Amino acid sequence: MPNTRDDAGDSSVEVSGDVDVVNHGDRSNVGDNGHVESDHEIDLNIHHSSSPDDSSGSSDPELSNENNVPREPSTPNNLEKSGGSRHRNPFTVLAAKFFDEKVPLKKKLKWMDRLATVKKNGTIEFEVPEDIENPSLHLGSRVGSDHVTEAEQHDLTDIQDLPSMQIVMLIVGTRGDVQPFIAIGKRLQEHGHRVRLATHQNFKDFVLSSGLEFFPLGGDPKVLAGYMVKNKGFLPSEPSEIPIQRHQIREIIFSLLGACKDPDPETQAPFNAEAIIANPPAYGHTHVAEALKIPIHIFFTMPWTPTSEFPHPLSRVTQHVAYRLSYQVVDVMIWLGIRDMINEFRKKKLKLRSVYSPHHSLHDTPYGYIWSPHLVPKPKDWGPKIDVVGFSYLDLASDYKPPQELLDWLEKGPQPIYIGFGSLPVQEPEKMTKTIVRALELTEQRGIINKGWGGLGNLAEPKEFVYLLDNVPHDWLFLQCAAVVHHGGAGTTAAGLKAACPTTIVPFFGDQPFWGERVHEKGVGPSPIPIEDFCLEKLVSAIRFMRDPKVKQRAVELSKELETEDGVTGAVNAFYKQFPRKKLEPDSPEPLKPHKSHLSIRGCFLGSE
Repeated sequence: MPNTRDDAGDSSVEVSGDVDVVNHGDRSNVGDNGHVESDHEIDLNIHHSSSPDDSSGSSDPELSNENNVPREPSTPNNLEKSGGSRHRNPFTVLAAKFFDEKVPLKKKLKWMDRLATVKKNGTIEFEVPEDIENPSLHLGSRVGSDHVTEAEQHDLTDIQDLPSMQIVMLIVGTRGDVQPFIAIGKRLQEHGHRVRLATHQNFKDFVLSSGLEFFPLGGDPKVLAGYMVKNKGFLPSEPSEIPIQRHQIREIIFSLLGACKDPDPETQAPFNAEAIIANPPAYGHTHVAEALKIPIHIFFTMPWTPTSEFPHPLSRVTQHVAYRLSYQVVDVMIWLGIRDMINEFRKKKLKLRSVYSPHHSLHDTPYGYIWSPHLVPKPKDWGPKIDVVGFSYLDLASDYKPPQELLDWLEKGPQPIYIGFGSLPVQEPEKMTKTIVRALELTEQRGIINKGWGGLGNLAEPKEFVYLLDNVPHDWLFLQCAAVVHHGGAGTTAAGLKAACPTTIVPFFGDQPFWGERVHEKGVGPSPIPIEDFCLEKLVSAIRFMRDPKVKQRAVELSKELETEDGVTGAVNAFYKQFPRKKLEPDSPEPLKPHKSHLSIRGCFLGSE
């Protein structure tokens, strides 16, 4: 998603991905309450420079000094020595005002790039001055509260089923993003609900073969994956990337309403969704729920709710004090890049008014996180609207019949090491293949290389210790392996850990570094190897780490813990628990009042504040 900013970077900060916002209209249309009262289009332009020269000044008296940061009187209490004079860190002054709820949103957005930088790899990096106290960073959470209530402690298995409904799942992403929802959808279907899984056309056969209904969403997962790999996340790293991503997002957004109410594209069977389950990249889902006046529940495989326990996976933050803030910063960056499309969608398709406040929300949207609490426990500052349900496994092994050639190869020697990166494109597949083969030789290991979308495995000549394969169910394959090396998608990570495989994660983008760190913290894998750092030396070291018997023992112990979980049941129970028993009021007035203002814009496109 494009990142947008009002001005150039501070001269004291290296900025490699500034984004300017050009509003075709009066810039004063942003009121002091943070609401924009104009429908003017926004152009996005990114300027890369190693040392931006910001001489553009500002008419804002609070931004009129050399570095365009708020001035503060020089008093003994807020000065520090610097040579013969005393100066307070200008970023301290800025940050203090940035966290002040009395400061208008307009000014906060103009100051954003004083704290945050979009790097050339598409991630967001920022620092918080050391003298900013932790309480000033508690800007509020999107959902829930800062304590766990007794309501969360009850046994979800006691929750009664809901009456039969028509449920639509709006899922954007790669196969690994879609697969957990197939498992959840099948369980809901077993409970008597009619389930339509709306996702990309590429996964039509995958969905239909599972017995669920299918509806095509816009966007091409191969294009999306290529963009994410290049930019390390949602934010573009160079100007040429903006039209690509915006086109994909627009296609997704404008296909959401049809997914909820259009007849089946093949059978023409009528469909009218009574509830929505969605993942966050299906931008616009809460707006559809608002228009149709039906409940929505967000599920995801990566953290998307502010917490003080770890930073947003799309940010690069080292200071613990800034973890919670990182979610708000990423929110602002994403929202400013998509709000024109969201509002066009609201007006043209949903017949709703435009919303420019980052605090707009429909309901107190519940969130469910599809990972094991044994790997990442639920943060203490997530309230009762948020559930950590466990990994969601789709049983593909029971119906899989492996080729005899593969079975024969497996029987010829010790368990191999799996190496593959699934749906992700690899920049230099031949070079990476050579590195993998050489690492297996040096460590005297056999290996299975998954060709995937990256095109790995083009060998000049066959190797007896290497087996090349295409798509094989992980829940079957990983049980045959001694260890696994992969990109770190949540589903692939879950499959490897469930199979008691020591794991090396080679993250490409997004939440993959997050999962790499979690695996390393558990002692079942080495430090993650970012794809740009992938080399022979690091792969050899990782393989040797995984072959340590102590690492294998820890993997076995973690696997036993995961065996006690049922993430599919957990997700369904969470959906039942959070579903509003009181019927939504059909004639609720519009506009809806936003929640109390704080610096989080999740509610605009993901859910409630």
